[in-house]
Amino acid sequence: GPFGAARGGGSGAEFVQRHGALVVLAAVLAVAALTIDGFAGVGNLNHIAVGAAFPAVIALGMTFVIITGGIDLSVGTVFALAGVLAAWASQHGSLALLALPLVVCGLIGALNGVLIAKARLAPFIVTLATMLGAWGLMLAVSDEGSETYVVPDGLAITPMVQERFLGIGYPVVLVLVLFAVGGVALRRTGWGQNVYAVGGNEDAAALMGVPVARTKITAYTLSGLLAGLAGALNAVWLGSGVTIFGIGIELDAISAVVIGGTLLAGGYGFVSGSLVGVLLLNVIQNIINGIGGLSSAFQQVVSGSFLIAVVLAQNYLSRRRERE
Repeated sequence: GPFGAARGGGSGAEFVQRHGALVVLAAVLAVAALTIDGFAGVGNLNHIAVGAAFPAVIALGMTFVIITGGIDLSVGTVFALAGVLAAWASQHGSLALLALPLVVCGLIGALNGVLIAKARLAPFIVTLATMLGAWGLMLAVSDEGSETYVVPDGLAITPMVQERFLGIGYPVVLVLVLFAVGGVALRRTGWGQNVYAVGGNEDAAALMGVPVARTKITAYTLSGLLAGLAGALNAVWLGSGVTIFGIGIELDAISAVVIGGTLLAGGYGFVSGSLVGVLLLNVIQNIINGIGGLSSAFQQVVSGSFLIAVVLAQNYLSRRRERE
């Protein structure tokens, strides 16, 4: 049934679906640590973790959306827009820096949700439209992209983003907290069960009294908010709102979620898998950068091939699960 996927069986196919990405990540890390000088150094690992932090926050929101059976293509431009808005608002202090992007991006997410859940438009089309809208808004704020707003020194929020806690960058700590909360919300709350039910079978969920529209709107709003938070923090991290940053990041987020074992069809998935997916993509990127003479184009090819392999494996595993 629609709730079976949320709990899952104990079969081998289930295990691979749930932990396959983690096994691959462990293997890749082990090989890289043995073969690449300095890969396993604390500095490099911290660099990977902090680099993965902001994409991970976006992937968390994307996980909720994909489990409902939807997709959110707007998060990349929303992330970039949030960075520009945060940098622009930063002259009024840390609170404005966080509040403005969160409000705007939360509203964009809510708009996505309402159009998808209430007007019953296709998620692909709606989020493509808001992606273009967010892009236009960002160009308007940044004067066609020519104006780069700088985050002033001495803001209360800056050390909370740029410094370390017990040797770990603060963004990494924030990600762990957000994922823990997200995991509990998805696994242990009525809202989480509703998310799985809507993705599993929307009509059955509606008949069972699940508030389908409200569940979808919440998922898309969270996706917008989390992309906004990531963008705002990224602006603090970089010290300015860079307009070009965030192009294509929505595809990385979707890849990470799918690699982590969440089904694109919806109804099945986990938050922890998405975190592993982001880490895996970032580790591969780090390795390719570490091997001299390989261009960034090669990186895209590797990530793309990897994604195709994972989706093929997922299809095979979900068919096996159905047979079992």
